[in-house]
Amino acid sequence: MKSHNISKSDISEVIDKMTKQWRIELPKAKTLVLHELDDSTSMITGDSITAIRIGEIYLPFLSETGLLEKFPKAVVDSGAIKFVCNGANVMRPGIKKFTEFQKDDIICVVEEVHNKFLAIGKALVSSEDMANISKGEVVKNLHYISDKYWEAAKLIKK
Repeated sequence: MKSHNISKSDISEVIDKMTKQWRIELPKAKTLVLHELDDSTSMITGDSITAIRIGEIYLPFLSETGLLEKFPKAVVDSGAIKFVCNGANVMRPGIKKFTEFQKDDIICVVEEVHNKFLAIGKALVSSEDMANISKGEVVKNLHYISDKYWEAAKLIKK
């Protein structure tokens, strides 16, 4: 895995892209390190943030609970946990409650008992539409506990 510091001029560009995609104000970062996982995927680490970049999509990393609290969320029942943690997309019947979001927003998937973050995904429908359907995929699972990004982060943190 190749890693290098992101230049000061590129740091503000990366933070701006994240801010636009996430619709969340992010703190300025002094240093960010880019860890190349493969041709189209990398992890970005810094003092105040850890994120994943897949192509042009930025995802907050699952350990960033303070940041994740600012995202819209879908709360799933305990029966969905095993599937979500194995990379399955989130299906409507498993969702117990949710906050407001638009189609294509980055949202968090949380389990209902302990309020733990299980996955980060992209909304396939808006929260308004989701309220009116009873079955089907509603969140595309992009990053989940124990996935390749989770494992790569363990190597980076050493």
